[in-house]
Amino acid sequence: MSHRHVLLTGPPGIGKTTTVTKVCELLTVKNVKFQGFFTEEVRNGRERIGFDIVTTLGRRGNLARVSAPGASRGPKVGKYTVDISSFETLALPVFDCSPSSILILDEIGKMEAFSKPFLARVQEAFSKPISNVLATIPVARNAVPIVEELRSRKDCLLFEVTRDNRNDLPNEIVHHLLKT
Repeated sequence: MSHRHVLLTGPPGIGKTTTVTKVCELLTVKNVKFQGFFTEEVRNGRERIGFDIVTTLGRRGNLARVSAPGASRGPKVGKYTVDISSFETLALPVFDCSPSSILILDEIGKMEAFSKPFLARVQEAFSKPISNVLATIPVARNAVPIVEELRSRKDCLLFEVTRDNRNDLPNEIVHHLLKT
């Protein structure tokens, strides 16, 4: 079976999002359509205070922020409170892209998994016979059930991003996506 989808994994800060960004730049040069989103850190000086979701069309919204002491609005991952509504507003429409477009999902992780509609759309996207997905997933095993399901799919090619391979991966990924 051919690998129609590409999954990137690796520890936080290794360059998964940077790799996906470079893939998108290469796809743009080759006039290949893509649509999706990235997850970006939000910092206040040197302190990480949260994460934003940023679509490939440039729309931005809150994914998670550091929880205020005693705050209980929304689910939590570590010290962050996830803004499911903001996430869904930006993430769900990306699944409506043309079947000929490559779907970019950076990331499918613990925070994103609080959205049941998002999880349903992820499963649907990976099951479509004509779709190609490029997604990042956490390195931690058994943290998110859908991630383990994706990891075990025969139509997914898994790359672990490392300091040694991260500069070469974008070209390899584009080559792979364009031959499927």
